Amino acid sequence: MAGITRGFVGKRRERDPRLPPGQYDARDEWPVLHAEATPHIPTDRWTFTIEGLVENTVTWNWDEIHALPRSRYEGDIHCVTTWSKLGMTFDGVSVDTLLAAARPLPSATHAMAVSHTGYTTNLPLDDLTGGKAWVVWAADGKPLDTIHGGPARLLVPHLYFWKSAKWVAGLRLMDHDEPGFWERNGYHDRGDPWAEQRYQGD
Repeated sequence: MAGITRGFVGKRRERDPRLPPGQYDARDEWPVLHAEATPHIPTDRWTFTIEGLVENTVTWNWDEIHALPRSRYEGDIHCVTTWSKLGMTFDGVSVDTLLAAARPLPSATHAMAVSHTGYTTNLPLDDLTGGKAWVVWAADGKPLDTIHGGPARLLVPHLYFWKSAKWVAGLRLMDHDEPGFWERNGYHDRGDPWAEQRYQGD
């Protein structure tokens, strides 16, 4: 009778339920991926504008936006390139607060986020309202690094991170959808990580 070989079987690691399909936990790493050269925007020249289909076009400078009520996001972020960072903290101001000052018209259904570099990405207005989006300037208690979008970036954490425009300069509200930079280059219009909406047709 042949003997039994006792092979080593490691303990199976449970997949973290916070990870959407196809994603891995980047842990202490925060990969840097962007389509443009990294700009250096002094805070005394930084502005954020909401325009388009609004009753009131509004522009805030650095001091003015910091004078608004603060808001914090605590949770996870997910990149289309398959990394996720879990349990992060971002500080800034809710997009709801900014839109309340601009007063969107009833015809507004979508927004184009625009960066100081010219980068653009499109979002349904529903993905920016109801406590789902922020303009942030701090991550995990420290000022946002330039390579990660500082001095301030858009944060839309329930969508893939290309929707969270770095070096954000504003939102243009529209009555239709219009593709931004990556959407024109094959990425999905919405980008829901839980539905793996990575590319057009997903």
